[in-house]
Amino acid sequence: MTEQVSYAASPGRVMDIAADIRAGIRSPMDVVQACLDRIADVDAHVNAWVLVDSAGALATAAEMNREANDGMLRGPLHGVPVAIKDICDVAGWPTRCNSRTRADAPLATADAEIVTALRTAGAIIIGKTHTTEFAYYDPSPARNPHNIDHTPGGSSSGSGAAVGAGMVPAAIGTQTVASVNRPAAYCGISAFKPSTRSMATYGIAPLAPLYDTPGVYGWSVADACYVFDAVRPPHGQTGNGLEEQVRVVVINDPFLGEAANEIIAARDDVADRLREAGHEVVEMDSPISLEDLNELQGHTTVYELARVHAGLLEVPENQVGAVLRQAVIDGNEIDDDIYQAERRRIDAMRVALLDVLRPADLVLWPAVPETAPAGLEWTGDRRYIAPWTAIGGPVVSMPSGFGAGDMPIGMLLVGSPGCDRYVSRVAPRLAEALPQAG
Repeated sequence: MTEQVSYAASPGRVMDIAADIRAGIRSPMDVVQACLDRIADVDAHVNAWVLVDSAGALATAAEMNREANDGMLRGPLHGVPVAIKDICDVAGWPTRCNSRTRADAPLATADAEIVTALRTAGAIIIGKTHTTEFAYYDPSPARNPHNIDHTPGGSSSGSGAAVGAGMVPAAIGTQTVASVNRPAAYCGISAFKPSTRSMATYGIAPLAPLYDTPGVYGWSVADACYVFDAVRPPHGQTGNGLEEQVRVVVINDPFLGEAANEIIAARDDVADRLREAGHEVVEMDSPISLEDLNELQGHTTVYELARVHAGLLEVPENQVGAVLRQAVIDGNEIDDDIYQAERRRIDAMRVALLDVLRPADLVLWPAVPETAPAGLEWTGDRRYIAPWTAIGGPVVSMPSGFGAGDMPIGMLLVGSPGCDRYVSRVAPRLAEALPQAG
């Protein structure tokens, strides 16, 4: 048996990097060079990157060095390197979406809006990371940094792996079903998925447009929230007056019967640590079937992606991943009336759940039923995240220890739709109760 080798490492705290650059302790060039050195050391094993723009990143860093020395900072991410999932446009680079149909994709002529927001905040775009094909389920070449024989998740596989392997302190992913929060859980890092559709998707290849939402990765909860705050839209509720009322709700649902014992034990341990830290923690039975909501979210996603990607059935079959192609076929068989009825059911379930929660409540829930599975042919289990994507609120991934084989366990902290700014304030405080604080 081959000895397991871990390539997991902290890439550094985003807040610390930004503070050091402001104070002149480190320069943007030093930070970028450290990322490039780490990429050179480990990416041959982890395979997170599609493209690394070493020369461009160093040139931008040199410019930011001069600005920082003159006391001119572009924003809270001045000099912080960030990776971009390769379904997002970056001006001057191709967007190939890990699809053979886009092998000859032209260079993007403009940045996606999330990339523009990052640049405005001062981030340095260092390169592009692997994705599953068009952000669905056909795997990418990326591997889990904790054990490269295991999946890093999907679809933002490269982004999660790049941060988890210490190659970049922050990255962008997208979530249509579970594609931000699942790689975070599998790779032992944090992520912030904003309220569904609250972030602009201009310049991002669509999958299912009524769900597609860009999200951010960082090593810790505080890092992910810091990056989100740097790029968030101004319309998110601030949560003024709610911070002292935070309550963590442990939702019980028969769906949890499919989780491994170590996952439930980790959830209970997190709940106990939050209580010991002085936070209010209550248990509550779910007023809706989260298993049913998972099925509805998946079914409506397939309906939408079939309309977006109908043209894939017109290209040679060997040019499209088998899973995506079958989803387009299946989705085309779903009647419009069925889709609309399912959307109404989702809306009713959302209302029923939110009616029993207070605006200040954060739900504690396992990210996945099991840790990252062995093998690279499957991106893992999306079922525990999909319901919360359908509910539509912000979802924070919180590293919560390790299971068998030293593979990471992740929990979710889920807020009410629109309360993103509130959640980004309180989630880091809650995460301080865990051993890997923040």
